[in-house]
Order: sequence, then structure tokens, then C-alpha cells
Amino acid sequence: MNLDQYISFQNFAKDELGFLAVSAAPAQFMDEEARRLEQWLNNGYQAKMDYMANHFDLRVDPTKLVPGSKTVFSFLYNYFTTETQEDEQAPKISMYAYGRDYHKVIKKKLKHAHEWLRENVGQTEGRAFVDSAPVLERDWARRAGLGWVGKHTLLLNQKVGSYFFLAELILDLEVETDSNMSKDHCGTCTRCIDACPTDAISPTGYVLDSSKCISYLTIELKEDIPEAYQDKLEQWMFGCDICQQVCPWNRFSTQHKEQDFKPKTELLSKDSAAWQSLTSDEFDSLFMGSPVKRAGFDKLKSNIKSVINRIPDSDEI
Repeated sequence: MNLDQYISFQNFAKDELGFLAVSAAPAQFMDEEARRLEQWLNNGYQAKMDYMANHFDLRVDPTKLVPGSKTVFSFLYNYFTTETQEDEQAPKISMYAYGRDYHKVIKKKLKHAHEWLRENVGQTEGRAFVDSAPVLERDWARRAGLGWVGKHTLLLNQKVGSYFFLAELILDLEVETDSNMSKDHCGTCTRCIDACPTDAISPTGYVLDSSKCISYLTIELKEDIPEAYQDKLEQWMFGCDICQQVCPWNRFSTQHKEQDFKPKTELLSKDSAAWQSLTSDEFDSLFMGSPVKRAGFDKLKSNIKSVINRIPDSDEI
């Protein structure tokens, strides 16, 4: 794949498929990232996400995950919206989960991207990934020059911030690219570290203890949220956006154009009482095809109870 074909592919992915950006990096063993991941696991920062320790060799070497692969294409897909939940005292849902499950939406777009390559460059084989396999997606995006891993451990891009999904095509296609790894632009800023109510981010940044992260506590942790953190949830019942909300780079975020990500009116209009009385049938209807289904009704209700019990009355504010 020559440079002209590569640029044409990037334009197709952005103009026709709606991606914010796409870039590529050579598929190779990730030595630095492997050492960092091993240290993170040894510290137990994966908490009860035991799967994070599985398939270590596949996580750090795409040529083992996808035999014959030569290039990792990384994609960014915007999910930022200015729409918000109407009741400021209601339990909150992370913005990424407002609409339809991103796995399905983006996977379809990756299929079209792969088809374009086959039609315009030549026969190529490989696999598409949307947060669905042992792929170090943030590091591949960084290697492709799409951003840097910020102090909150999310990928940051100078032009669009961090409200985007990551996805990959790992293919047996060689590419001429002019991409270089992005430099760190966090500087001396510590807003994400200072704002995290559970101190999940290391004091110096760049390391996350999942066992303290509100997103982990409200989604991945299958048990009730430990009492020690129930006063620190800041109304989040599914996920958490605090470290993104305070990040200066997200002043560049713009409204997404994906209809599948548009939140249901009912989701935005529910008040605290409505969330507290949520039934199983209402849950299934409201979150059909949504990432929130991952938590399940019982877990979400438990989270809601934790949040509701600690929301101050209006006369206390």
C-alpha cells in the first residue's frame, strides 16, 4: 500500500465512514508496553478483572493474535454529545453509554473499511477489533500517532480531546506511513488526578488502580460497591466521566454525528425517583442494544441504591 493509497483510505474512513481519524503502525512485538503491563498486573491493579492477565503474549504481539499480520490500523470514532441528563440530582450514566452499543456500530464500519482496501489496494486478510480481544488499543493508537496516553490513562488527541472510541484492523498489508508516536502534552496539569474522588489515578499520573475506579466499581465489579467507596461515587451509577470532564483538551470536543449514539429521551428525562423505581422490564426496554446491558439489571439497581442513598436533599445543598 503506497502513500497515495494510504491517504485515500484515510479520507474514505473519515468522509464516508465518519471516523475522526485513522492511522497505521507496523505490527510488531511491544517490548516497552509488555513490561509496563506486566508491572501493572503484578501490582494487582486489574482488581477482579482476571481476564486482563489472560493471553499476555497475544496482547503484546499482534503477529501472534493475527498470524501473518504486518500493520495495525487504528481508528478514532467520536461519541461526544452536548445532550445531558435533565435532573442534576439523578444517578448518572457515562456519556459513551447514552446510545446503541458501540461494538456493533463501529464493527460494521470496520467491515466497510476492509472492503475498501480489498477493492482499491488488493486482497488482504486480517481481523477487526472493537474493544473485543486482547489488543492494547491505546498503545497502538499512540504508536500510529493518533495521540498520547494522558495522566488519566486515556488516549488524548490535541484536536479532539478524548471522547472517542478506539478500534483496529490488523491486516497482512504493508503500508508506507509517515506516522510517528505522539508526544505527551499533559505537561504539569494534574486536573484529572486532583478531581478523581476515589484517588484511582497515581499521584504522578499514567497509572490507574482499577479497584478504585468508579467505572470499574459500577460496571466490571459484579458485587455490590464496597462501603468505603459508596460516599465517593458522585452520583455515577454506570461508568464515570470525571477525568474527561476536567481535562483541558476536551474543550476541543465536538458534537458527534452518529444517529445510533443519540440518547433516548426517556433516558435523559428520568429523575431520581424514576431511577429508584426502575423495573426489570423498563431496564430491558430502555437499554435494549445498549452498553448498560453489560452491567445487568441487578447490578444497576444496586448502584442506583448506593447513589440515591447518598444524594443530599435539595435543602442541604
